[in-house]
Amino acid sequence: MTSWLVVVLLGMIEGLTEFIPVSSTGHLLLAEQWLPKQSELFNVVIQSGAMLALLPIFSRRLREMIFRFNEPENRDLVLKLAAAFFITGVGGVLMKKLGFVLPHDPMPIAWATLLGGFVIFGVERWIEGKQLPDRITWTVAIAIGLAQLIAAVFPGSSRSGTTIIMALAIGLNRPRATEFSFLLGIPTMFAAGALEIHHELKQAGGAHESWSLLLLGTAVSAVMAFIVVKWLIRFVQHNTFRGFAYYRVVMGGAMLLYFWPHKG
Repeated sequence: MTSWLVVVLLGMIEGLTEFIPVSSTGHLLLAEQWLPKQSELFNVVIQSGAMLALLPIFSRRLREMIFRFNEPENRDLVLKLAAAFFITGVGGVLMKKLGFVLPHDPMPIAWATLLGGFVIFGVERWIEGKQLPDRITWTVAIAIGLAQLIAAVFPGSSRSGTTIIMALAIGLNRPRATEFSFLLGIPTMFAAGALEIHHELKQAGGAHESWSLLLLGTAVSAVMAFIVVKWLIRFVQHNTFRGFAYYRVVMGGAMLLYFWPHKG
């Protein structure tokens, strides 16, 4: 299979799965069982590419946050996003200093995918029939920042899934939880992509990376993510995440069955 086709397929998988609560990491891991494995830089940067889809979709909200910052509602949202981002950033630095390394063993990702499905079932049952408010409290903001750290420690849990479900469990309604998670993802994933690019350039000057293919994968990821986010914003207005929970249980179970014979 030609390199550009592999990159297009991986970009499509990333864009389709980054924002729905099913774990893009788990899907990319499965894809790499049949497609050539890409660099860590490639995987991080196409995630950042998916975040590009959020810029036009939330352009109005972003402009309000920047140019109408003095208004209490916008200032409150920016400060809470900054707090959540700060928690994630500080936690990430501490984990790196402590020598934390993302597991490359597929089994933890399979377990996180499976168990994440049951967590979604539990939270959906917990909030069933409740009228949740749309006010983002400081408790919600801090919890979502911590949820991003949980997603970083347990790849396969899904960044968007973990943050949205955490917000729902604390008491924020689905549309606002989804919006806050997506807005927080913009600085988080762009920062991660920038750090990974810096690391690659510092270590090897980018000599081992095909930048044209990286740009192609990023573009494909952005286009697919744009379509998914537009759909998901409408979906969360009147639907639960139980369908994604069923999918995660089946997906996680299938991954365990596939990788278990090869573990160790």
